[in-house]
Amino acid sequence: MSVPPSDDDLVPDLDPVAAARWRARTSEVSPWLHEEVARRMVERLQWFRQPPASWLHWEPVNGGLQAHRLLRAQLPGASHQVWSGQLAHALALTGGGGTRARWHPAAWLGRGKTPAPAPQPTDMLWANMLLHQEPRPLALLRRWQQLVRPQGFLMFSCLGPDSLAGLRALYARHGWHAPAHPFTDMHDWGDMLVQAGFAEPVMDMEHIVLTWSSADALLQELRGLGRNLHAARPAGLRGRGWLRQLRQALEDELPRSADGRLQLVFEIVYGHAFQGEPRRRDPSRVSLDEMRTMLRQRPR
Repeated sequence: MSVPPSDDDLVPDLDPVAAARWRARTSEVSPWLHEEVARRMVERLQWFRQPPASWLHWEPVNGGLQAHRLLRAQLPGASHQVWSGQLAHALALTGGGGTRARWHPAAWLGRGKTPAPAPQPTDMLWANMLLHQEPRPLALLRRWQQLVRPQGFLMFSCLGPDSLAGLRALYARHGWHAPAHPFTDMHDWGDMLVQAGFAEPVMDMEHIVLTWSSADALLQELRGLGRNLHAARPAGLRGRGWLRQLRQALEDELPRSADGRLQLVFEIVYGHAFQGEPRRRDPSRVSLDEMRTMLRQRPR
């Protein structure tokens, strides 16, 4: 069940220290699932009447290195920026991006004694498969809202609450700790977008089923997708005996596809929203001319 965060509070049951450690890791490749979700997001760009003249990729190593190159190919005339906690690493993996690219280190990691230069306002902010691991998502959405130009938009994706349902049920049957913190429902994301100052949020979701030949293959891919960030997870490491029990339980109890492969369902939440109009203290005092101007400027 989804439990939405309130204001800038932490997401319930998500350990912010563990989340920061996960963000700080380095990786040579992006998870296959993240790349696939990003590819589907790129297809959605055709929904917009006017392609963005500039875009900002938030954490491309997590969001998809192949997707970054795909975006550059899809928007060849657009300038772009990158915001990353692994700046030098991401720069090397993506090959830079040419003279139309600007790179920014992620200030939240506290690297260096001077604040990181802020990104310039952009027409599109792109954040793939990130928000479900963010301890303070509303604060981050508000930050993103300030980086999107008028008539610009945010595009994002993340895991929804149906993700890993089979694994959660298996852990519960054995009396084990939850394998992950609860994920936020798409309707709650829509509410948070409005709270953050975005306008006309559009939310969508789909289920993607991944299959594996063995429990070991399944566990290896899950390690690439993330870590257990649940605040109530065991403090110490589990032993080899528990790992053997887990492997056997996965082989015996998880659903299987028609060809006998282990399978898990992932709920993917997609969202986009436009830069909102400035908020007014007393909407009843807006003049007719002002209302006409606001409606002309609203994205169609």
